[in-house]
Amino acid sequence: MKAIVIIGDGMGDRPLAALNGKTPLEAARKPSLNMLAEKGVCGIIDVIAPGVPPGSDVAHLALLGYDAEKVYSGRGAFEAIGFGVEVLPNDVAFRCNFATVDSKLKVIDRRAGRIANVDAARLAEEFKEVTLQGHEDVQILFKNTIQHRAILLLRGAHLSTMVSDSDPHIVGKKVLEVRPLNSTAEAEKTAQLLNELTHHFHKVLKNHPVNIERESAGLLPANIVLCRGAGKLPDLKQFPLQYGINAVAISAMPLVKGVCKAAGMKLINVSEATGTYDTNVLAKAHAAVKALRSYDFVFVHVKATDLAGHDGRVDEKVRMIEKLDQLVGYIIRNVDLGTTCIAVTADHTTSSRTREHEGDPVPVVIYGPEVRTDDVKEFTERACARGGLGRIRGKDFMPIIMNLLGKTKKFGA
Repeated sequence: MKAIVIIGDGMGDRPLAALNGKTPLEAARKPSLNMLAEKGVCGIIDVIAPGVPPGSDVAHLALLGYDAEKVYSGRGAFEAIGFGVEVLPNDVAFRCNFATVDSKLKVIDRRAGRIANVDAARLAEEFKEVTLQGHEDVQILFKNTIQHRAILLLRGAHLSTMVSDSDPHIVGKKVLEVRPLNSTAEAEKTAQLLNELTHHFHKVLKNHPVNIERESAGLLPANIVLCRGAGKLPDLKQFPLQYGINAVAISAMPLVKGVCKAAGMKLINVSEATGTYDTNVLAKAHAAVKALRSYDFVFVHVKATDLAGHDGRVDEKVRMIEKLDQLVGYIIRNVDLGTTCIAVTADHTTSSRTREHEGDPVPVVIYGPEVRTDDVKEFTERACARGGLGRIRGKDFMPIIMNLLGKTKKFGA
């Protein structure tokens, strides 16, 4: 037996007035997902715990079977290794956003209008080699990834992950002063460095030619960099060794690629997979089917369902769910269903009204030749809640799949 697991990032949602009380999953046309639901077993997942909104990093750790509360060591390092940046044991890495602030450093847009990759790359060039006076002992590496996202890596002695974020996480609030989270000299040094970097970023960006061009075109300037999620690489028990399988992941997002890489999975890059609304989901489907010939386990991640929720674009979220359904349909038609387990879920709920991650459980379906089916006929939040899997935790998801693949060991004598 082999398995393909498909994650629709932020695919879960709440009933919306714009959809006459339906969720985007309930409003979308999704024959392939409904087929899996009808012929598989369904349930809902509290990815971390009931009512706890998970970040995408801890969510993916949980869905891969890890106890995120025990192994999580910050987001930044996952972003870095997922983008191909080497992270050494003493490095401290941050997830960053190009953002828009006013003259008083109040955040207008945390994503700078989802700045295009080409503009972000031109801005990031300014920070290719940064040395701050008084911090010459610290190597500073800054790289843009996709749209507004970027990575900041600090390399040097006496640094700490125990610092707060400069990102206020809410529009309308001022950029935060980074503070040490303990009384060590290392945390004090790292916080001071980040505060000075924040002002350096703003000074360089506010009059940058790219931002002058953007404002002339009626676009938001990317005039500051917000940092969050200070982290180092966690010490994870390798996923392939844990279950005795060879595993591969397909994603455009550095964070998800980083989590999977840290877990010991191989990565496949699909050139037409952008992580944005124009992503080619069928190219991902082709790659997944091809990978299944060589691997026991294929992990496929689709990001843009989450983007639509964060942007409050309800119709776009419905459209992206329908595109994900096409991915699922291609896989169903092109794998041996007699020897393949197919599972679909989300890493969290993203409300199209609040535009934030929420603590609501997400739907899950598992299809396979020996699955005990239930009476669910469609893949939605409310329908799956009536399914045979019941309500499970995120870290229970992977053992259930591995049990179907015959990869789990008996507990006890």
